[in-house]
Amino acid sequence: MAGTILEMRRITKDFAGVKALDEVDLSVVDDEIHALVGENGAGKSTLMNVLSGVYPHGTYEGNIILEGKECSFRDIKDSERLGIVIIHQELALIPFLSIAENIFLGNEQAKAGVIDWNQTVSRASELLKKVGLDENPNTLIGDIGVGKQQLVEIAKALSKDVKLLILDEPTAALNDEESDKLLELLVDLKAHGVTSILISHKLNEVEKVSDQITVIRDGKVIETLVRHQDDFHEDRIIQSMVGREITDRWPDRQHQIGEELFRVEDWTVYHPQHEDRKVINNANFNIRKGEVVGFAGLMGAGRTEIAMSLFGRSYGQKHTGRVFKNGEEIRLRSVDESIKNGVAYVSEDRKTYGLVLIQDIKNNISLANLRKVSNNGVINPNEEIVQAEDFRKRLSVRSRGLGQVVQTLSGGNQQKVVLSKWLMADPDVLLLDEPTRGIDVGAKYEIYTIINKMAAEGKAVLMISSEMPELLGMCDRIYVVNGGEIAGVLNRGDASQESIMKIIMTHQKELVKE
Repeated sequence: MAGTILEMRRITKDFAGVKALDEVDLSVVDDEIHALVGENGAGKSTLMNVLSGVYPHGTYEGNIILEGKECSFRDIKDSERLGIVIIHQELALIPFLSIAENIFLGNEQAKAGVIDWNQTVSRASELLKKVGLDENPNTLIGDIGVGKQQLVEIAKALSKDVKLLILDEPTAALNDEESDKLLELLVDLKAHGVTSILISHKLNEVEKVSDQITVIRDGKVIETLVRHQDDFHEDRIIQSMVGREITDRWPDRQHQIGEELFRVEDWTVYHPQHEDRKVINNANFNIRKGEVVGFAGLMGAGRTEIAMSLFGRSYGQKHTGRVFKNGEEIRLRSVDESIKNGVAYVSEDRKTYGLVLIQDIKNNISLANLRKVSNNGVINPNEEIVQAEDFRKRLSVRSRGLGQVVQTLSGGNQQKVVLSKWLMADPDVLLLDEPTRGIDVGAKYEIYTIINKMAAEGKAVLMISSEMPELLGMCDRIYVVNGGEIAGVLNRGDASQESIMKIIMTHQKELVKE
């Protein structure tokens, strides 16, 4: 029987008087996949940052015992020397370096202080083969997709003789096919002696591959479920996570759909760097007042590119086509022009494009509509506070106040700040790109409720999501995007995962014929 590789005993961690971890105990069995689940801000990532040395010994209370020996890590290098490697949700890869260079960054294959490039490329090839990635080691990281980048991160971990691999939301940005491939790799690594700790909000994946599941809520361990002993079903896990039973994942909405509000005709866009490469080809779609319309499609289908190119031509070049609002043609040639025309875009990458992380909640909320809180170009600080506080309360942003820095909020509350910013701009059309990515099931329900409120106010909502159940549960109609084209459209009653995939496969065949 496998022994215990890791014990964390009575781990307590404070941030400015706020207890993030409260005497947490965690035990991980060798050669298993152990999942950590909980709502945003529950303490999962904080616990793993303690384990990996991101928060060094002395900044927390408690003990870490690895393979029977107590450890005191001063930094990440200390934990890596003993075989603990963490892969964060934001990948630590440099896009302008090659795969091989990234794999051995900080762990260079050198002789007498000189990098041995033949050894570097040869070892990188071996590691890529282990993770099932068929790429040239000299390929730039920026030239491969996010799914492949995740596999490169695991190859990088394997180069450090990893014993305990920590993965924080590794599939958050992946489609179903890429997620399945990564999960299969974790199972294979387990068979070859690598123990994993998996943090994920995708409970179906946790249920699929985990041997044990530890639930953390408000900085405390609620329980640990063991496969073949305890109930491993999603509903059971959710109840433990949020402290209550969620009977319906999708909040009810009274469907009062009105006339057409937003229409796009023959929208065509070329790649931002390659002017002869067409990315979007004659896209046509419309959204009515009070309607939530979905964009379904595989990774790289062109969904984000359509939304970004419409919002002030933030993506691509050589834009052609026409956009109508309430039957009248409008111009969306810049972000400012889009905002003035009542069109808002919530990016899939809230940390890079949606928020100014080092600023507070107040400044982030008012950012898209400074005119509303200004007089003759001068911001009225009192009015800014009143407006920001109104939206903070309206969207139930959990924080210490308007002055809290946004990067210290949980993912779900960061997303609410992004939505607050755009709602303060009072748009008629909202383009929501992966609005629930990387947030827990409880926060997702709150975001869904906010989306329904937008629709109830008569706004036109476009929702892009890689999670088909989310689209099926929230949308009145679903456009299927494939190869930069609108491949088909389904009404709510006709939409299913099977019907969506059938449209994609049929369209793929048509593209091949062309």
